[in-house]
Amino acid sequence: MKNYLNFESEVKNLEIELEKLKDPYNAEGLSEVNTDKINKIEKELDLKLKKIYSNLDPWQTTLVARHEDRPKAKFFIENLIDDFVPLSGDRFFGEDKSLIAGLGKFDNKSVLVLGQEKGEDLDSRIERNFGMMRPEGYRKSIRLLNLANKFNIPIISFIDTPGAYPGVAAEERGQAEAIARSIECCMQLKVPNISIIIGEGGSGGAIALASSNKIIMLENAIYSVISPEGCATILWRDPKKTLEAARAMKLTSQDLLDLKIIDEIIPEPTGGAHRNRQAILNNVKLSIKKNLEYYENFSRDEIYNMRKEKFLAIGRENGFKINEKGENTLLSTQPSKNNLISVIKKKKNYIILLLISLMISLFLIL
Repeated sequence: MKNYLNFESEVKNLEIELEKLKDPYNAEGLSEVNTDKINKIEKELDLKLKKIYSNLDPWQTTLVARHEDRPKAKFFIENLIDDFVPLSGDRFFGEDKSLIAGLGKFDNKSVLVLGQEKGEDLDSRIERNFGMMRPEGYRKSIRLLNLANKFNIPIISFIDTPGAYPGVAAEERGQAEAIARSIECCMQLKVPNISIIIGEGGSGGAIALASSNKIIMLENAIYSVISPEGCATILWRDPKKTLEAARAMKLTSQDLLDLKIIDEIIPEPTGGAHRNRQAILNNVKLSIKKNLEYYENFSRDEIYNMRKEKFLAIGRENGFKINEKGENTLLSTQPSKNNLISVIKKKKNYIILLLISLMISLFLIL
């Protein structure tokens, strides 16, 4: 049974009608299949999907990112990674089933794979904790990230979480510290680290694995510091203002690409990734292959510096550079003559008033 979103009612009606036409049996028994009418409805359905999905607002995009039928991390791992060997446990507390992790081969090359898994049905969603990782999940990822770094193995992460688990037990076991350590570990890696946001990229729960050389998003995925419902509740005291919140948060893939938070958008088939899993699988495979091949030309230190420069450049003009002494510096923190002149011009009136005040004070004192 297909699941439809509230703005897909017309699509639902067309697909139900199409299924009836394709069924050669009706209430009266065997009937002829009307191929002309089927072709007409298929064309109408395709046009309707294109119209809807080319004009999604940020809140509708959020609903698509959360769609029940959307391909999950397990789907991508099973279909893209050969000889996958799952690895479990954080060596401190236990196993976190919301994170699928292990070694395998992509395009005949060894890779470490991390995938935040939400689950496909109620039982698996409960088992996977709806994709919300606990501290032991982040500590498991740290253990395996260090392993990959030691043996020079590239890393592929599939991000899909509403956020880190906020339960009391998780906080008692150091949830915030585990997330911070995971971010720190990601930033210190000297191997290529590619993260693909396939659904929701929720807050620190996502960035703990997405502090990567390349952050890639599926076209209808989202990436934000808080959910639109949470933002609306805090800012407007009204959880129904989700559209306004989603617009203000700039959480869509195109917004984030424009802001240079992410590096690439993987296009989805018409109607979303859930409507054509093979097509999105092929698109994701091409993107991963392209990015892994790109980093084959760089040394370990270059990969490390490229990642650091990428993140430090966010919101700055110059970013992270290496000076003549081989030291890491932020050029934006180095004052230049032009910058000083610019500041003086902008604050000219204030400077004149200050000088006059100083002269009057000196005159009175003397």
